[in-house]
Amino acid sequence: TSSKRTLRTLFRPPALPPPVVSEESPSQKKLLAYHKGKEEQKIINQILIDRALEVYYIDMDEREERDAAPPITELPSTVRKYFFIKPLNILSFQAEYFFLKNCVQSNPMVPIQQQWLRSMLAMVPQSLMEGRDRELLTEDLLKEIVRDYEKSMQRCVLRRALVKPDIKELDKLEEEAPLPSLPLGLDFSSMWRNSYIKAKNQINSTLHILHPTMKTLLDFGYTAFFNFLVVDFSSCRLKGPIDCRSLKTDASLSCSKAEDKITTTWYQRVLGLFSQPESLDGVKLDQLESFYNCVAVLISNQLKELLQRTTEVFVKLFDLEDRRRLPIFKMDLTLDENRMEFYPSLQDLEEAILFVVDCIGQTLQNFQKVDAWLMGGTETLDAELPAHIVQWAKSTLGESITDNLEGPKQHFKGYVENYGWLVDGTAEERINTFIAEQPSFDEYT
Repeated sequence: TSSKRTLRTLFRPPALPPPVVSEESPSQKKLLAYHKGKEEQKIINQILIDRALEVYYIDMDEREERDAAPPITELPSTVRKYFFIKPLNILSFQAEYFFLKNCVQSNPMVPIQQQWLRSMLAMVPQSLMEGRDRELLTEDLLKEIVRDYEKSMQRCVLRRALVKPDIKELDKLEEEAPLPSLPLGLDFSSMWRNSYIKAKNQINSTLHILHPTMKTLLDFGYTAFFNFLVVDFSSCRLKGPIDCRSLKTDASLSCSKAEDKITTTWYQRVLGLFSQPESLDGVKLDQLESFYNCVAVLISNQLKELLQRTTEVFVKLFDLEDRRRLPIFKMDLTLDENRMEFYPSLQDLEEAILFVVDCIGQTLQNFQKVDAWLMGGTETLDAELPAHIVQWAKSTLGESITDNLEGPKQHFKGYVENYGWLVDGTAEERINTFIAEQPSFDEYT
């Protein structure tokens, strides 16, 4: 061993004082225990300081040996305190900080109380804890809670016992996630179950869609509309070529017949249902208005769904990827007053196809509300086709019509290029010019 005295050998491990056994009164024992705790805290602090200084002194010894400087044999307490608070070497300061941090983190933490975990489990409905998979999930959740609790306690104790110095190099070495923040907008000061049950009961008493009459009304609508369309052109292609006037006429007749059929069947059943007194069982007098509003909304949704489904089926006939059901339209190529054109024009054809969408949207708009019918009013149901559905249908049909009319346009262009000069006056002008030149017989020939 080396006989060289270093700063590390100046500080010996402190010895704990021997226990004192005496016969004191309870008050004296309490006072002595308090003083004993204070003394032990001082000893622990002294140990931490000595261990931290040891790391620094080791570094100082290495520097002394390297620089051949004379060893330091005495270190006053004031200088010792100064070196601990204001070390000259940042690396040794970092080592001191991490050592103190490990000392604090190695201390045992107060475990989470089992009563808290049992209280958490008691708040979970029993139906959610049945089954082997649910039990395993519960165990995993409890373990996660314990880990989060211990981690939070450790970080809390560390922040209270040790102040992190403001050093940039230390921030790079120690990346610590921020503490979790409380959820914004949530109040955990009171239990939510009572308010939830109260709100649930209130909804059950005012949510009229749960009334048995509404279920019967839904059954009526499903039976009448599940395979019914206001306009059905699915077999239109089998009829062969049709003209634009026939398309408009067929659409108008189909919408009129569908409205009459719905009025005499489904709507009459609805009115008959609400003509019976038992249809309002359980509905209070002050709830009649909201009840009939619910009926109006339900019927309106059923009618709108029927119109929307009919529109979607009609638009699907013009699907660009499936031309098997594409209707065939009859168009004539006419020559009138030295002009060659289609009849009807391509614009008239597009307007006739879009007319079907408007015709569907104008159907089923004159049904009275149930409460208006019962009280002799004139208010009608809102069965208008949604604007975004109309816009989607017309834009989709416009793209399909433009694509499908490319063939007729090219056909017409070929006629104009090949024979247009015969009808636009070009041929007549050439003949008149030829005659005015008075050609010879051979030239005439």
